[in-house]
Amino acid sequence: MQKARIKLTATDSVKLKQVCDDILEISRKLGTPLQGPIPMPTKKIKVTTRRAPGGAGRESYETWELRLHKRIIDMQADPKALHLIMKTSVPKEVNIEMEIIGK
Repeated sequence: MQKARIKLTATDSVKLKQVCDDILEISRKLGTPLQGPIPMPTKKIKVTTRRAPGGAGRESYETWELRLHKRIIDMQADPKALHLIMKTSVPKEVNIEMEIIGK
């Protein structure tokens, strides 16, 4: 049977959880077996910038951090379930990738 792997990536963990809950609800309604959401390690991107780019004043730096939260959901490749998942509304902070895995 084929499986569908759904990879979710977001900068906001609350919105990511909301999308995961929507996918779980679709799966429960249709009775499609699934595994997940499996949390993956959070990727932290740090950027250090200088406050005064002209060089005037003392050297002081600011550090900015962006966190990318990831989840993976594996489910049976049911066409009706995948169609409903594609029709759900997704916030712009959440990125979804879907792929079919043959097993």
